[in-house]
Amino acid sequence: MKRSTLHLYLVCLTATCAFSLSADKRPNVMFIVCDDLNTHVSTSDYSHIHTPAFEKLASSGMTFKRAYCQYPVCGPSRASFLSGLYPESTGVTDNNTDMRDARPGTVTMPQAFKEQGYWTAATGKVFHNPQMDPGELVWNEKTFFRNDEMPIEAEARKAFEAEHGSVSGRSNRTLWKEFQLTYSTQTRGQAPGYGPSGLEDHQHRDGKNVAQVISWLDQRSFGAKPFFIAVGIHKPHVPFLAPEAYFERYPREELSYVSPPADFWDHAPKTAMVKRYEGFGFELGVENDGLRREYMQAYHACISFIDAQIGAIFRKLRSADLWDDTIIVLTSDHGYQLGEHFMWGKVTLFEICNRVPLIIRAPGKTKPNSVSQGLTELVDLFPTLAELCGITTPGDLQGRSLVPQLTDAEAPGKKAVYTVVTRGQKFGKAIRTKRWRYARWPDGEELYDLAADPEEHVNLAGKESHADLLETMRGLLNEAETKARLSKNSEKGVEP
Repeated sequence: MKRSTLHLYLVCLTATCAFSLSADKRPNVMFIVCDDLNTHVSTSDYSHIHTPAFEKLASSGMTFKRAYCQYPVCGPSRASFLSGLYPESTGVTDNNTDMRDARPGTVTMPQAFKEQGYWTAATGKVFHNPQMDPGELVWNEKTFFRNDEMPIEAEARKAFEAEHGSVSGRSNRTLWKEFQLTYSTQTRGQAPGYGPSGLEDHQHRDGKNVAQVISWLDQRSFGAKPFFIAVGIHKPHVPFLAPEAYFERYPREELSYVSPPADFWDHAPKTAMVKRYEGFGFELGVENDGLRREYMQAYHACISFIDAQIGAIFRKLRSADLWDDTIIVLTSDHGYQLGEHFMWGKVTLFEICNRVPLIIRAPGKTKPNSVSQGLTELVDLFPTLAELCGITTPGDLQGRSLVPQLTDAEAPGKKAVYTVVTRGQKFGKAIRTKRWRYARWPDGEELYDLAADPEEHVNLAGKESHADLLETMRGLLNEAETKARLSKNSEKGVEP
């Protein structure tokens, strides 16, 4: 054999062996997605809260400071990041649409991992609800838990049944729901309810979710395969319920917030708002300090509660000698408004509603305490994990891998990021660059200088001094809109 031929043979043989070795030693994935968690965590520079589990992960991984969801509602956001497609391509722009109907045949992230040799499991809310979860197609195991009955719920039920009979009686169902709304703040459900639950951590569904993960790791349920475990953390989704100890960490009088200008909505498109504030008990343009502090305390209590649960997963990975073999992603499906612009809840395009915490630890890739300021989107998670784990992806993914940023904190992110919401049959759409946020609504436009006005209180869209910038941002939005409209092979899409 000639020397050059022998050399080529040895190179190919080495490459083949390296491929086989890497295939046998593919990393595990722990994918943790919180529900309705905004950037009120210490790793997102929110100084009024302490989230040690988030900090622990950040200390050994990379924190993405500018990560954004693609639709600030649970169902559309999850369909988007699980598929690697923008909402206009998934066809999911509300909580009632199942992606299997809107875009048949779409291969989601956990399905790709399962089909290519991973043991996949999920607990809690990963897809929007159990009815929309594909089940055995994507998971080897799947569990879903609920909270134990709270003591105050039991009291309410007994009081109701003493007068009206069983709460499970068909004729009593509506009456029972109405009764719960008046009994206590804790029993109001998504009305929304809030307050100390009277339960221990392990009696909450998130405590049960974490116990399930720990059980899978203890029992080595994944066998000889690498695992992809998705953990759907329920809080801080309403109702804002957590054990009392977490409420004690946040005395209401010590909470801090910035009030919006009373006339803010005189200068912003009316379709940019949602009226969920009414359900929380607020009036548009009126600051209710006492009530706002009650909700903020409860929301922050929920964050500290879930931080404690997430910390238990990290400790188990270490004690099970899996820490250095496991990629960890910690994020949220979207942000949440807590009175900013007099808005409460989600479905707006403001920063607090669309920017999310994102921390990724990829052993051998990420440097400890690294930080990326590059613009990223949740739609990027599928291609990122696929590249890290050697998974072949569908050819129509619209996100892009974050691996260049994971390995180099100075690597540039995207030129702009894109988020949409619907208003009836129409859309509100926003584009963000490093400094600016522009939004187009059916009845007007918004433009904010995020460097000079991080609270987004001054709409510059009508200022002649920003006319040229406005044209530039319109062009960026048009580019993003075209890219997101329809991916190839999509059978259905949503026209903007």
